Amino acid sequence: MARPPLRGWEPDILGEGFEQLTLDLPGGNVATLVRYTPAPGNEVLPAGVRQVPELMLSGVDAGSEGLDVLYVHGWSDYFFQTELARYWAAQGARFFALDLHNYGRSLRPGQEPGYVQSLSDYDADLEAALDAMGQGAADARPLLLLGHSTGGLTLSTWAYRHPGRTAALILNSPWLEFQATELARRMISPLVSMQAQRRPRMPLPPVDPGIYSRTVSAAFSGEWNYNTQWRPVRGFPVTVAFLNAVFSAQATVATGLRLNVPVLVLLSDKSYLHPRWSEDAERSDVALDVNVVAHRALSLGPSVSVVRIANAMHDVFLSAPVVRAQAYNAITRWSGGYLRARA
Repeated sequence: MARPPLRGWEPDILGEGFEQLTLDLPGGNVATLVRYTPAPGNEVLPAGVRQVPELMLSGVDAGSEGLDVLYVHGWSDYFFQTELARYWAAQGARFFALDLHNYGRSLRPGQEPGYVQSLSDYDADLEAALDAMGQGAADARPLLLLGHSTGGLTLSTWAYRHPGRTAALILNSPWLEFQATELARRMISPLVSMQAQRRPRMPLPPVDPGIYSRTVSAAFSGEWNYNTQWRPVRGFPVTVAFLNAVFSAQATVATGLRLNVPVLVLLSDKSYLHPRWSEDAERSDVALDVNVVAHRALSLGPSVSVVRIANAMHDVFLSAPVVRAQAYNAITRWSGGYLRARA
């Protein structure tokens, strides 16, 4: 089936250098691709971050034009991490970010935010984005996928189903396993699956008291300004269908994905999974059990690097500036081995 024609690039809400492209998907949904193209000479690294002389995939000459980086957000989120885009642009890469259907820029009136029945439903979003990036061309640049939280889980399983399409994977606090361990997921999963077939849109009891937003949003004690309709204080309502989709993908990861590409996993050094506010939340992952995720990350493939960032939050790149610098430098060090210039 022929893909609908692309619309044109338009200025994005993030300002100078950022543009967006609406991608029409089968079934009437849309996804939105964002790209960052700074003016020559405006490629500036974040404070305290080191430069990689030239990004090339180990053993693969990427030429002077470097890499294509595609970022995918997590649950109840969208792309607004401008500093992350500037980091990659300063390293010589082309940076893109994708707002999946029913999220962020792609959310339309009457749609259920974040609703999905399988994470493979996002395959159409990813294919449309990769087409728009020119990844189907014979001279396409090497592709690096970068995913946060549920986006990290989505990209991991996509790479498993589409071997050879990506050259490397960076996961920012990926939701690879249930917070209450694999055993709990396996016990709960049959009930969730049954309910997903009967009442897929049934909402689950809210579990987020708004602690994560309090640590991130400039309206509270955080640093960042963003659209709270696209990223609500307490998140979108979680449906049974969505949880079933996550459990299914996590079960696939648990069997072992055997990804034949280098993988970098960035995680906080600690979790804070309590319903009451504490300043510890500003220095912890308040969404995931990072020790459980660190263990599950080893199921991704034979070449996995797990880096624990001291005092990082759930989105490592929304942490305090000194913490973010540690995360960027971790990528830079890892790039020295896997995305380095060939001698």
